[in-house]
Amino acid sequence: MAANGAEKTEAASPARAAAVALLGQVLGQGRLLSEAMQGGPFVKLEASERAAAQRLATGVLRNLARCDQMLKSRLRKAPPLFVRNVLRLGTYELCTGGAAHGVVNDCVSLISADRKTKTMSGLVNAILRRLSEEGPEQWAKLRAPRLPRWLREPLAAAWGGKAVSAMERAHAAGAPLDITVTSDAEGWAAKLGAELLPTGSLRLAEPGQVSALPGFDEGAWWVQDAAAAMPAKLLGDVAGLAVLDMCAAPGGKTLQLAAAGAEVTALDLSESRMARITENLLRTGLKAATVVGDALKAEGSFDAILLDAPCSATGTIRRHPDLPHAKQGEGISELIGLQAAMIDHALRLLKPGGRLVFCTCSLLPDEGECQVEEALSRHDGLTVAPLEAEWIEPAWRSEEGGLRLRPDYWPERGGMDGFYVAVLQAPAG
Repeated sequence: MAANGAEKTEAASPARAAAVALLGQVLGQGRLLSEAMQGGPFVKLEASERAAAQRLATGVLRNLARCDQMLKSRLRKAPPLFVRNVLRLGTYELCTGGAAHGVVNDCVSLISADRKTKTMSGLVNAILRRLSEEGPEQWAKLRAPRLPRWLREPLAAAWGGKAVSAMERAHAAGAPLDITVTSDAEGWAAKLGAELLPTGSLRLAEPGQVSALPGFDEGAWWVQDAAAAMPAKLLGDVAGLAVLDMCAAPGGKTLQLAAAGAEVTALDLSESRMARITENLLRTGLKAATVVGDALKAEGSFDAILLDAPCSATGTIRRHPDLPHAKQGEGISELIGLQAAMIDHALRLLKPGGRLVFCTCSLLPDEGECQVEEALSRHDGLTVAPLEAEWIEPAWRSEEGGLRLRPDYWPERGGMDGFYVAVLQAPAG
């Protein structure tokens, strides 16, 4: 195949073609990767090709500012979005160790195959050929991409510019794989070559195919970020208690509570997401009642409730780098109102003296600390229960008694997702 596009070219690899299509949906249509991967030609790919396409698209999005900075001096004007995305993909791969021949040829093939862009194949070829020689050294000198202004400004106001820069470095580094085991964490750490974290989660730096790891098929563990595993732990001993997991998907907390001996009711609005929880319950052999329904219409009486409320998900950017590019902060005020309504309804379902764990995977105080402070002002007798787990680090504690977890914490271990957690204690009677 000729890389300059002048001769007939072969088709590009399905994974690279799919990655460019995914980038177009995120950057051109404002869709999340999780949505984009549910339809179109993506679902027809082999599993290995889907995984490669997702990995490539995620890598580009995580390093989008770096890619654009590398291309800026090499382009006189911005080309169409499709061409830009092909160039971004090529830049990312070439600057992070991709084989020049395959990367350049595939990128040129993608441009040449499109009638509207084939005249630009020579330009794409020339730029990527130069980048294959000059790019890696220049790439290594670039700083971590900054968050978009709509998110960076409120985070800097809350946590300071230095902390936000550290979060951006954590986002750029990506995330290792964390898992939660049903039992024998030390034994599974040895079997999997994993690090046993102070909180009890296991961390694998390079896991490979998750479903092929020892213990997956027999349901000995499930994937769950270390920060996401903390809220259920903070309920303490739940053996024999009636516990409602109020917004249960994707289900990690339901599995934790069931493994701890609770009588769990898992509630979620999404039928498809609840189906995944049911699959994981079957795989792990754990038991929970599953209900598809609206959390604001939930009924019953519970000893404890775990509310992982819908939120901006800004704490998960190191795993989901598409989020700040697909969204612009829209809808956060509506989410804040929904969170408050869910707290109020959850408290009505609690038995006297019961405990409500409220958490969000958000970095914004309006979706965490402020929600708890306002809930305390709305409900007489409601208090924040003291958190006494031995693994809690002093820097995590927030003024109102909750935990503020951030991506820049545990930098020597690979970070953690951003989360806010508080345990609310209902009055005894």
